[in-house]
Amino acid sequence: MRVDLFDFDLPEENIALRPASPRDSARLLVVDPHSSDMLRDFRVSDLPDFLKPGDALVFNDTKVIPAQLEGLRTREGGEGASISVTLHMRVDGARWKAFARPAKRLKPGDRIQFGHGAETCMLGSLDATVEARDEAEVTLLFDLSGPALDEAIFAAGHIPLPPYIAAKRAEDEKDKDDYQTIYARENGAVAAPTAGLHFTPRLFEALDARGIERHFVTLHVGAGTFLPVKADDTTDHKMHYERGIVTPETAAALNAVRARGGRIVSVGTTSLRLLESAAREDGTIEAWSGATDIFITPGYRFRAIDVLMTNFHLPKSTLFMLVSAFAGLDQMRAAYAHAIKNGYRFYSYGDSSLLFRNDR
Repeated sequence: MRVDLFDFDLPEENIALRPASPRDSARLLVVDPHSSDMLRDFRVSDLPDFLKPGDALVFNDTKVIPAQLEGLRTREGGEGASISVTLHMRVDGARWKAFARPAKRLKPGDRIQFGHGAETCMLGSLDATVEARDEAEVTLLFDLSGPALDEAIFAAGHIPLPPYIAAKRAEDEKDKDDYQTIYARENGAVAAPTAGLHFTPRLFEALDARGIERHFVTLHVGAGTFLPVKADDTTDHKMHYERGIVTPETAAALNAVRARGGRIVSVGTTSLRLLESAAREDGTIEAWSGATDIFITPGYRFRAIDVLMTNFHLPKSTLFMLVSAFAGLDQMRAAYAHAIKNGYRFYSYGDSSLLFRNDR
């Protein structure tokens, strides 16, 4: 499909730079293509009213790590150069794939010294060798590995705010809490699963009282989620891999929900992409572990997910393509026009939407 079909104009004032407080006070646009009243305005705290006892919410419990690193490239016989990298997918105990700026200053064999002068001096130096480079992406082999590498990254790195926020303000202490879900537990994400940022203990209590189940999967969100689609046609766009896991226990629980007539409600596009990667043709969810580069555009037949809760996404982004596949392109264009007109806040720290699947 033509990428320009997913374009729209977004005023700067609709981009959220801070989350709502409290988190569940954010606005919630309910989009139901099957209803005569397709668009309805609510708050995230109203979510339990749209779910039924026996439905199940699926959350991504990945935890954002301080994956933004600043370093100095060293090269035998050459001058040093400042390099910024964003780690986006772990390869093994000592290797990470990362996006580098400016990548043109790097070539295989280069050494990069990260975090010197910071707390890393107590843990050993955080140095790496560039093993490979493909345009802006590099593979880094660190001198440290395993838990020692993790400690050094946490000491030297900082939270990589999305570029549309970082361009307007610097990261601060509040972001360490704001850019993390209250249930995050598995270290490895470069970006937060932002639909989950709206949940509070109070909202969990209301969902429990309603008889809504909670289940967790893990997909370590990569920096590729921020990359623009530069191709003119969706078939020419390359998705980056992200690693995830669906445990046998979670798969069995979700299959039981579906078997008794309950709905599977994905909290965020990351949970949806992982479950769709783990689903068979008949909709049965299997235990799954690995890397997925699933790219969902209109025409895709959803197998696992009935309802999707998600924030408002960038124009021409893979995520706006995904929600258009789920609820319908015309319906989502109408929903986004409504959201912009009515002052909804967009992107990672913005408001939310609840989308019901449109199979027509």
